Amino acid sequence: MSAEKACALVKELHRNQGTLPPYNNDLVNEVTKEITQLIQENRNDAQESERSRGSDLLEGVSYISTIRVRHAAIQRNLRCLLAYHYNRVRSLRTMRWEFGSILPADIKANLSTAETNWFSKYSSILAKYMRSVGEDGGVNLAVDLHPPKALYIEVQCLVDYGRYELSDGSVLLLKKNSRHFLPRVECEELIRQGVFQHIVI
Repeated sequence: MSAEKACALVKELHRNQGTLPPYNNDLVNEVTKEITQLIQENRNDAQESERSRGSDLLEGVSYISTIRVRHAAIQRNLRCLLAYHYNRVRSLRTMRWEFGSILPADIKANLSTAETNWFSKYSSILAKYMRSVGEDGGVNLAVDLHPPKALYIEVQCLVDYGRYELSDGSVLLLKKNSRHFLPRVECEELIRQGVFQHIVI
């Protein structure tokens, strides 16, 4: 009743700032059960208070303080659950802009089913919006989160990627440690995926 489990969820978020820990399904379920139990106890006490009101007014009043304390615990639990889920969704939204529509496997393993569905819907809505902006199939807003200093950049390939087709139709063979001087727009996604490394001189 003291909302300790709900506070543990918030503390877990605070300890793991900047990362997304595995979804704590067990603790979320325990907090949900505690909320349900408190609501049921309040309902029972409210009914008992109504029954006893006719016979003894003082006995009915004694339930009010207990109901208020339980109600405060319910509200605190709900606020903690909302904070837990809101911060996880906010992290996911940030990761969509950093990693693109495909999350790394280690992050995807930490998500609940609802979070995976939310991320998928958010990505599709964002992609639909980006296709509707501008001409020639839209604008990729995730490419340049900061204004570019140069249109072409030098990159080094970190893995044997194979053939890669540029938007103008030319095909590159990307081998490990090969260097290329390419338009920034063509490289941003591969840099995020860890295929390219931007060489800054």
